[in-house]
Amino acid sequence: MSVLQPTTTILASTPEPLIFVGERLWLDFVNSDDTNRARRAGRAGRSDSLDSFDGFIGWLSAARVLDAERSASMLRRAQQQPTAASAAVHEARRIRNVLRALAEKGTDESDRATQLAIGEINRILGRSAGTRRVESRADGGFVRNFVTVGDVFAGLLIPVIESAADALVLGELLRVRQCADSGCARVFYDASRNGKRRWCEMATCGNRAKAARHRRKIKRG
Repeated sequence: MSVLQPTTTILASTPEPLIFVGERLWLDFVNSDDTNRARRAGRAGRSDSLDSFDGFIGWLSAARVLDAERSASMLRRAQQQPTAASAAVHEARRIRNVLRALAEKGTDESDRATQLAIGEINRILGRSAGTRRVESRADGGFVRNFVTVGDVFAGLLIPVIESAADALVLGELLRVRQCADSGCARVFYDASRNGKRRWCEMATCGNRAKAARHRRKIKRG
């Protein structure tokens, strides 16, 4: 089963808070590219957690995929093998694009986005050798880790890929939504009872829409 994320997680060492609202790890991974929201808010530069290998590891740490020890180990390994680290983050960005297409369009098993995602999921699962372990977290909880054998970079995407595979196996794609705010590209799993959740976050996109409706009402009045 996929690793469930808290609604909001902030990594204090990063310039921008990392927000987890997807309800599923693979959807939060898709949301790790927040450039559209950054542009809307007028922030300078890109807001993409995968703009560097350090950013990629930082996101995995914030998502509780990697603990502090493994994160530090991966960053040291990246300094020793910069070409392999660069290739790993490049693949992560490519896989993210595949998963975004799945989240936005993949509701039909014959759909091209779904078939492409299945192919990529099977490719990554098939090439990665390692063991799965349940380990304790510093906060008293537990996390399931995938420890690679051989290529240490190859297993970084395994938890994300397994989360996407769970969505296919469990038939969750019908509950995957894109935020109703036209300026927001975030996606999320709608776990609401009536299946009518519209906003990635009520506190941001939802309230912005509410304020816009209020302004229109005043203008009409």
